[in-house]
Amino acid sequence: MGLITGHDAVVVGSGAGGAAAAWRLCQHGLRVLLLEAGPAFDPARDYPLDSPGWERKGFPVRPGSQASITYGDLGTLHADSEDLASWSRGGFPWRLPAGSPRPPSSSGYSHVQGVGGSTLHFVGEAHRLHPDAFRQRSLTGSGTDWPLGYANLEPLYTEVENVLGVAGADTNDERWRSRPYPLPPHPLSPGALALQQAGSRLGQSWQVNPRAALSAPWKGRPPCNYCGQCSRGCPLGDKGSADVTFLPQADETGRLTLLPNSIVTRLHTGPNGRIVRIDAIVAGRRESIETPILVLAAGAVQTPRLLLLSANAEMPDGVANSSGQVGRNFMETLSWRSVGFVPGLTGSHLGLPADAICWTPSQADARVADFRLNHTTLETGLNGPIGYATRLVPGFGAELKAALRESFGSALAVGAVGRVVPDARSGIDLDPLQRDALGLPVARISSVLTKQSVTRLRQMAKAARAVLAEAGAVLVEEAGSRDSFTATHVFGTARMGSDRTTSVADPTGRAHDHPNLWIADASTFPTSGGGEAPSLTIMALALRAADAIASQ
Repeated sequence: MGLITGHDAVVVGSGAGGAAAAWRLCQHGLRVLLLEAGPAFDPARDYPLDSPGWERKGFPVRPGSQASITYGDLGTLHADSEDLASWSRGGFPWRLPAGSPRPPSSSGYSHVQGVGGSTLHFVGEAHRLHPDAFRQRSLTGSGTDWPLGYANLEPLYTEVENVLGVAGADTNDERWRSRPYPLPPHPLSPGALALQQAGSRLGQSWQVNPRAALSAPWKGRPPCNYCGQCSRGCPLGDKGSADVTFLPQADETGRLTLLPNSIVTRLHTGPNGRIVRIDAIVAGRRESIETPILVLAAGAVQTPRLLLLSANAEMPDGVANSSGQVGRNFMETLSWRSVGFVPGLTGSHLGLPADAICWTPSQADARVADFRLNHTTLETGLNGPIGYATRLVPGFGAELKAALRESFGSALAVGAVGRVVPDARSGIDLDPLQRDALGLPVARISSVLTKQSVTRLRQMAKAARAVLAEAGAVLVEEAGSRDSFTATHVFGTARMGSDRTTSVADPTGRAHDHPNLWIADASTFPTSGGGEAPSLTIMALALRAADAIASQ
C-alpha cells in the first residue's frame, strides 16, 4: 500500500455538500480528489420509466449503495399519544401497542450511497431557511442560534439555485431574494389546487413549492415530464441532483478526480493537529491518501461515525471531538401525513410531487413556523392504482375494480414536516456489537421524541386534518413519527458554533481541533430550521466552506 498524492484537497462524499464543495474548490484552481463510498448509477438503466411493478419500487439498490446502521434508543409509544397512532382503512400490520419501544420503519434512515448521494432520491424541494430560523433561541428560548445569518448565505443560495435550475415563484414571505428564481414555477396539480382553495378559507397561504426540477430547458437538461418518480431516481436529468449539476461542471474544469466505491475507514492526525492522511478501500484495494485539505461530507450519520472510528492515543474520544459534541445534538425530522378521499376530485394522481407548500399552517401572520404543510399525494405512493388497492380501497375481484374506478384520482394527502429540538438521549455512536463487512463498528442511531416534539406532532396532525376537512375529504389513512422512526433529513451531529467547547466546527465548517479539516453536510446544523428541506442550505454552506479554504 503506497501513498496516493498529487491533489490539493480530498472530499469525502459526493452528495449535496461534497459535490458543491468539490465544484467550488475546482473553480478556485484546486485539484480535487472526490471519494464516494457507493457506486455510480446509470439513469437509463437504473431508473426506467417503463419498469414493471413501478408503483411498488423504491430507489434501486446496488452493491455498496446502502450503509449498515443499527438503532439504539428510539423512545417508547406512550398511551397519552394514541391520538397520533398510525391507521389505515386497510390496517397497519406493524402497529404496536402503547408501552412498546418505538421501532424504525421499514425504511428507517433513508440514505443512498452513490455518486450524487441522497440528491439521487430527494424530491427536489429547494428551500432557503427562513431568516428567523437562524435565531430560534433568541426568538423562542429553545434550540440554539446559528453563528451566521441569512444575509451570509443569501448570495450563495442564489448561486446554488442557478446551478440547479430551481423553478419558483416570487412571494411575499420573508426569505428575501437578491435575484429572481432562474426558472418560472411549475403549474399546480389538481390536488394542490384543491388544497390551495381549501386553505385560503382557513387563512392558510398555499403557494408553489420551489423545486429543483426544470420547468424549462436549462444548461443542456430537458424540462420535467411530470412522471412523478422523483424519489425513485430521475431518468431524464431534469431533477437537480448532484450527478447532473455540480459534478459535471466540476469535471469540466479538468481538476476533478472522482472515485466511486471508495470507503474511507480512518483519519490520521499529525503535527499541529493536521489530518495528514486517510485510509480507504478504493475499488477493493486498501489505499493511503494524503490530505493537504480534507472535507468531510458523508452526512449526519456517517461523518460522526468516521470521526469516532478515528480515535487514537492522543484523541481517545475521536477526531475533532475535544468538545465531546461529535455524535451529539442529533435531530430527526418530525413527519405526519393525513390522506382522505374527496368526492368529485379527479386527477390527484397527476403532477409533480410536493408541488404546493404552506408555511403558515396555523396562523396567517406566522413568521417562522415550527412546521410546514405540503401536498404529498404522490410522495405517499398514490400515483397509481396499486397504492389505492393495497391500502385504501376494500374488497376484491369485481367489487375492488368497481371501487377503484370510483375512487382513483380522488385521494388527497397532506404532509407535515416539523423541527426537533436536540435532546441528550438522541445521537450517533458506534455500535459495540454490530460490525460492517470491513469489520468496523457501524453507526448506531438513537432518537427520542420529547414532550415538545409530541406537542408539535399533534399540531401538525391538527393542521393537516383541518385543511383536508375543509376540502371535503373523508379520512382513510394517517401515519407519523409517533409510531416509528423514519427520516430522510437528519441534522446536528457535528454542530458549528463560535464556542469550541460546545461545538465541533467554526462558522465556516472548519473543525476547531484541526486546521485542515472541514465538514460540509447537515451534521453542522445547529438547528433543523422550521421544516425546510435542507439540500439548498447544505450546498450553500459547502460553497462557504470551499471559499474559506481557498482564502487561506
